[in-house]
Amino acid sequence: MTRSRIITFLASAALISLTALAVVAGTDVANARTTRPIIQAERQVTGAAVTRSSPRPTVQVRRTSLGQILVDSRGRTLYLFKKDTGGKSRCSGSCAVNWPPLLATGRLVAGSGIKGSKLATTRRSDGKTQVVYNGHPLYRFIGDTKPGNTNGEGLVASGARWFVVSPAGNQIT
Repeated sequence: MTRSRIITFLASAALISLTALAVVAGTDVANARTTRPIIQAERQVTGAAVTRSSPRPTVQVRRTSLGQILVDSRGRTLYLFKKDTGGKSRCSGSCAVNWPPLLATGRLVAGSGIKGSKLATTRRSDGKTQVVYNGHPLYRFIGDTKPGNTNGEGLVASGARWFVVSPAGNQIT
């Protein structure tokens, strides 16, 4: 093998490895500033057993100053939008920029404290699949800068109020 072929081979192998790592980490390689939640597996919605190779859950419970709340795989607070009805999202455009929907990119998995029977998906107007819990499409808030922040709790934006979600699937006020 010539030196240029070896370099090309090694560069290709490195690119493939980095791409795989980006997919596993939940990033959109085409737009590094955008992150997508990885559908994680601690306990599958079907109730399957946990395996050592299982990544973190899609939706899990975290204790905050508001009590136990739902968070995504990275510990970011999840919200419900009172304008949503029938399990369908009414948040798109600039609303979805400020309140990014929790998107499903694979199999949904419930973390500890999450009822798998309440975890589902809905098709958004943009064709993407959004995670739903207890009939509420789930969102994050752009104003939450680190895991555990609850800065969106009780805000009125895009025509309705936003609430943190309890493990029972209800709003926390």
